[in-house]
Amino acid sequence: MATNRIAERKQRDRQARRAQIISAARRIAELEGWPNVTVRRLSDEVSYSQPVLYAHFGSREGILAAVAIEGFQEIGLALEKARKRVKRGNTVESVAAAYLEFAASSPALYEVMFSLSLSVPFDDPATPPKLRFAFSQLLELFQGQSSKPEVLSELFWASLHGIAELTRTKRFPPSRQKERVRALVELFNFPRDVTAQVVKAR
Repeated sequence: MATNRIAERKQRDRQARRAQIISAARRIAELEGWPNVTVRRLSDEVSYSQPVLYAHFGSREGILAAVAIEGFQEIGLALEKARKRVKRGNTVESVAAAYLEFAASSPALYEVMFSLSLSVPFDDPATPPKLRFAFSQLLELFQGQSSKPEVLSELFWASLHGIAELTRTKRFPPSRQKERVRALVELFNFPRDVTAQVVKAR
């Protein structure tokens, strides 16, 4: 029993250190950008030696990948909440708004999730569960609408990501964001038989 308690305590301590390091990385990135998130800087920030950080994550990229995976869990929860709080028919609009709000309110986190070169696998047997969970919230919108809801989910995701990135880089004026969302919702709220024809044509 004593051995088990010691092992459990060590595991809790390890998880706490890991969470502290991830939190520090996110904090630095939000204030100063990802180039300033280095192992040396994090070591100073959390008061752990660099070997301790490497023992947890293996490399700087490992730290960024851990942050990205945490971000997918958070966006997945935000989309799930948006999807469940409205009646059928308004769900697509609610999820679209929640996605764009997440991207706008957490720019550094969104950047590490999608814009930095990381070795986090997508649509692969090795894809982390948190990434699958996030995508499943988009997939739920189109289940039963076509024989290939994955395709519609990917197109919807691509549209949202494009809007988020073009708004972030000031290519799209924020003043027309609501109009964009409404237009996007109209495109993805077409009848089931039309949806099937679109997917079949691909």
